[in-house]
Amino acid sequence: MNGRVILVTAVGAAEGSKAAAAALTCAASEPDRPGLLIDVGGRAPRPTLVASVGSREVEERLASHLPDLRAASRGQTCHLAVPVGDSTFESIHAALPLVRDSATVVHLPPQLLQSTLAEAGIGPSSVLLRADLPADRALTALAVGDLLNHGLRVRVLKRPLPWVSARRALFGLLPSAAPGGLPSYLEAGLLEKSNSLEHRCYDGDDDAEIDSKGIEKQQRRDHARARRGRGLRRHAEREAGR
Repeated sequence: MNGRVILVTAVGAAEGSKAAAAALTCAASEPDRPGLLIDVGGRAPRPTLVASVGSREVEERLASHLPDLRAASRGQTCHLAVPVGDSTFESIHAALPLVRDSATVVHLPPQLLQSTLAEAGIGPSSVLLRADLPADRALTALAVGDLLNHGLRVRVLKRPLPWVSARRALFGLLPSAAPGGLPSYLEAGLLEKSNSLEHRCYDGDDDAEIDSKGIEKQQRRDHARARRGRGLRRHAEREAGR
C-alpha cells in the first residue's frame, strides 16, 4: 500500500467524512511510514502531545518544502491543510513526492471530487464515500457508478464513526480494525490489503454492491412512481372539478 492515494469525500449532507479519512490514514500508517492526511479546505492542524518519530519527520519535511502550508504530526499520522483555490492541486502535487513511501489520504469537499479525478498526477487508487443511506441511495448509486467507470475501488461508509473513535482517529491514535473504527474489510479494500472482499461496497451485510444494472433498475422504479403520482394527481383534479 506504500505510495497509494485514496480520496475521501461525502455524498450530499452526510457528516463524518473527515473522521473517516483520519481513521483510514491511521490504518494506512506503519511504524516507519506514517500515513499523510491532506485535508483540502480544512482548518490548519495542530500537533498533538503524542506523536511518533516518523510523523514528526514527515511534518518537518513538509514544513521545509511547503512553508506556506500548515502540517502537524498527530499520533502515528501527519496532517496537512491545503486551502481551496487556484493552487489547490499544485499544493497536492508538491506534497505527494515528499511522502512517496507512505499512503496518502486526501479529504475533499464533494464539489472537488470530479476535478480531482481529472487532475493528472494525483492518480488515486480508491475512493471512500461517506453517505447516509437510504436517504441518499440514488445519489450514492450514481457516484459509485461513475467512480467504477474510472477504474477505481469504491467503498461506502453508511454510518459516521462513534464520537470517541472519531476523536481518536483525528488525533492519529486509532489502530487498524479498532472497535468503533472502520470495518476491517473496508480498510482492506481501500488499502488493497486483500482481494477476498473485492466486490463488497457497503459497510454492512444488509446492502449489496451498487452496480450499473442496480442503478438502472432504481431509476426505472423512480420514474414509474413519478408517473403513478402524476396520474393520481390528475385523477384527483378531475374528480374535484365535477
